[in-house]
Amino acid sequence: MTRNPAVRPEIIDFYTRSDEATRLHATATGALELARTRELLRRHLPPPPARVIDVGGGPGAHARWLAEDGYTVHVVDPVPKHVSQASRLDGVTAEVGDARALTAAADSYDVVLLLGPLYHLHDKADRFSELVEAARVARPGGLVAAAAISRYSPLLDYIATTGITEPAIQDGVRDTLDQGRYAGQRSFTVAYFQTSDELREEITEAGLADPTLYGVEGPGWVAVKAIEKYTATNLLDTAMYDAALAAARLAEPHAALTDASAHILAITQP
Repeated sequence: MTRNPAVRPEIIDFYTRSDEATRLHATATGALELARTRELLRRHLPPPPARVIDVGGGPGAHARWLAEDGYTVHVVDPVPKHVSQASRLDGVTAEVGDARALTAAADSYDVVLLLGPLYHLHDKADRFSELVEAARVARPGGLVAAAAISRYSPLLDYIATTGITEPAIQDGVRDTLDQGRYAGQRSFTVAYFQTSDELREEITEAGLADPTLYGVEGPGWVAVKAIEKYTATNLLDTAMYDAALAAARLAEPHAALTDASAHILAITQP
């Protein structure tokens, strides 16, 4: 890659100010995302000590367990705070970088993870560049795993938190449902939300194999989020969390339910 793309400053600012390191551990919805992503990836990962590049890996939530499983893990992230946090993990190296212009050599990794970058790129050309880069650095026959945020997750989220009753929120959700774009109006930063069909189309257009798609959290995450908000109760290690996890697993084979998850995971090959 010859160009040097810039990450939007509001994205860097959001993640510098927020505590991404605890997000997947502080609530039941976060824990559900972590647990399901981990169990889905473990079905497809080659045996350790395969080389994994975790692009947009943040402070290393997934790099940590991958290293503990015996993988050689390198994190690339545009946020210096995240790179500093990830580099302190045992068995993990990290560098500041951009998913659209990786410094890694071609065919140099057994696994390429894109569990964050796709949903911070509004323009299809940027998402295409990211996917092409993933295909470039993955070895032939390797694994590429890409995550998207469901186009319908803002609607479901604001139902759970009752924000959907506000006219301004309705306008934003309407725009997201129509166009996928989110301007970062409330509690998040600039993002792009995809349908599973769009995610599949963009992956294959980038020259990767037709992916297997999974709904990560399943349809139960909305109930978990609503209960946590209105009872001020952390549902980790409760029957409700177990029910949401069971529902995610049961819903997995049914494509009509894939987009009901907050996140969609695509597993593919170069």
